Amino acid sequence: MKDLPIKVALVGNPNTGKTSLFNQLTGLKQQVGNYPGITVERKVGSCNLPQNQKATILDLPGTYSLNANSLDENLVIELLLNKNDKDYPDVVIVVTEVENLKRNLFLFTQIKDLEIPTILVINMADQMELKGISLDIPTLEETLKTKIALVSSRKATGITELKNLIVDYKNLSTEACLNASEIDSDYFDNLRRIYPNQQLYKLWLVISQDVNFGDLTKNIIQNNSFSKSDEELKKLQHKETVKRYQFINDLLKIGKKVDVSKAKDLRSKLDKILTHKVGGYVIFFAVLFLIFQSVFEWSSVPMEFIDQSFASLSSWVSEHLPAGKLNDLVSQGIIPGISGVLIFIPQIAFLFLFISLLEESGYMSRVVFLMDKTMRRFGLSGKSVVPLISGTACAIPAIMATRNIENWKERLITILVTPFTTCAARIPVYTILISIIIPDQKVLGIFNLQGLTLMLLYALGFFMAVISAMILNKILQLKSKSFFVIEMPNYKIPYYKNVGLNVIEKTKAFVFGAGKIIISLSIILWFMASYGPTDNFANAEEIITSQPQNQLLEEEDLNDKIASYKLENSYIGIIGKSIEPIIKPLGYDWKIGIGIVASFAAREVFVGTMATIYSVGSHGEEENTIKEKMRNEVNSITGKPIYTFASGISLLLFYAFAMQCMSTLAVVKKETNSWKWPMIQLFVMSGFAYLVAFIAFQLLD
Repeated sequence: MKDLPIKVALVGNPNTGKTSLFNQLTGLKQQVGNYPGITVERKVGSCNLPQNQKATILDLPGTYSLNANSLDENLVIELLLNKNDKDYPDVVIVVTEVENLKRNLFLFTQIKDLEIPTILVINMADQMELKGISLDIPTLEETLKTKIALVSSRKATGITELKNLIVDYKNLSTEACLNASEIDSDYFDNLRRIYPNQQLYKLWLVISQDVNFGDLTKNIIQNNSFSKSDEELKKLQHKETVKRYQFINDLLKIGKKVDVSKAKDLRSKLDKILTHKVGGYVIFFAVLFLIFQSVFEWSSVPMEFIDQSFASLSSWVSEHLPAGKLNDLVSQGIIPGISGVLIFIPQIAFLFLFISLLEESGYMSRVVFLMDKTMRRFGLSGKSVVPLISGTACAIPAIMATRNIENWKERLITILVTPFTTCAARIPVYTILISIIIPDQKVLGIFNLQGLTLMLLYALGFFMAVISAMILNKILQLKSKSFFVIEMPNYKIPYYKNVGLNVIEKTKAFVFGAGKIIISLSIILWFMASYGPTDNFANAEEIITSQPQNQLLEEEDLNDKIASYKLENSYIGIIGKSIEPIIKPLGYDWKIGIGIVASFAAREVFVGTMATIYSVGSHGEEENTIKEKMRNEVNSITGKPIYTFASGISLLLFYAFAMQCMSTLAVVKKETNSWKWPMIQLFVMSGFAYLVAFIAFQLLD
């Protein structure tokens, strides 16, 4: 009796050379049509094998995994689960590409769990020498429990060896290469007990895909006491993904080596330049400088526009709504709150535009490779560099940029230390304090002492971020494996649609995630600054206008004086006064206390608060006036200046280390899905800031 053709299914990620291999196996003897009832292309061909055997090769649509997201992927799953299908394969060939094994092997490990004889084809083997790649085939075969064919579908090498493996498919192991049921042993034990005759991973796919296959449906399987909610199933699916990638990472650390120094192709030559131990850093920091400048400069115009637009809207509402509490709430609370959210959109959009371009072009992987060794010493990842540098513009988009870090512990550490880097909001505070306490003079004939102080504060912020990361790496007892297996994608021109969608998604995540928290806190702070519990607040106007020294003031100066008095007697003013005993050892008075309390909304609020307290808010040359007022401020008891070198340095250090930005806290809450980490960040950073400021003042005073 003549042997029936062996039914072979070709499976693999898109762009792995699967179709080229199909053409090599079938010699272009193929039929092209659609699957019954659907418009997905179906290619079938015949193949002559050794020992006079024949095979029918079915080229299935490209898929990244057995977690179906499309009609193509669904079709692959349906075939591999249904043994009654006439096309159900005797053997599956999973086609991978030598440079992208990490991603490609994910699908392979899933198919192995279905206990189907499976051959692993590693395509583009002819590129291995050019790219300096070497594979430990015996180790890979033993760990993956399969046979491997090294193939070049482009040069038609390895095809004979592959055909021999197909003929010998009955000797392939059908054992899974990892135990996916460990993600929840009790749940899978129950499945095994209820359905002893069903293949376990098939049951799991039926449940987790929410798709019915034949008589076995999700509803039937889930109709048990141990059934799980959709949310719990998604968490398990996520754990499965992590487990598979951990397995693949462990395997590739041993089974795949890349020696860049031996690579010879154009891409490798570019890699040698971009990952050079000296030149690579120079290029990277030049790129970062360009990004930082662009984010900072380009976003200033739309940010100014948003700021001015909302200021105008606030004024318009204030003038046209009937005077009263509703007017104040809308014009001074809600509108500024919304403005405080939307004003960050340009920075976030520009930053993610550049990050997306770097990722799409393939350069980001080179940066990660370059920086990983250095950053890992401090418990960070190579990918932490972008958030840390971006933090010098604004911590909010910087923390959102940590989403590129897969390892949770490294990502959390990056989120926690990024606010130490000197953001743009600190600059107004730094410049005004430096101008008061640091003399405007030259050092060594060329350097400005004030400029050097500002640069020192920037360096101090980055230094603290790195040191904090190293400490957190020792303290945090989080179970999180760290790997360094990275695939270098080919260089390519970024696809504008992917870039655009990424920018829109990240921006929406900020506006709708952190935005509601920022607006809520803005309204609370507005209430605390706009209301007070005593008669002094309610009768501020009468009290100020009745004082003899104010009788001759201009209307503008009088209004500033009233605003200052009201702020002093508001809830936030009372808090500022009540903390005076605590901040006095740092060299501060109650007025600075109000500024510090208000700054927990945002650091730059300090300058505006000082302007209000010193009654200069309406003046045109506001900054200079504030400086003079602050410089001339004296302690009413001692008669000595408030802003001395000691208190000024103390205040600079407090602002360098304290966590004073509710928008950042809101984003940290959003990214960690918990208030635990932002609260730890708030108290630890601010406590440390207090301690450093205290020591500085006591030593310098």
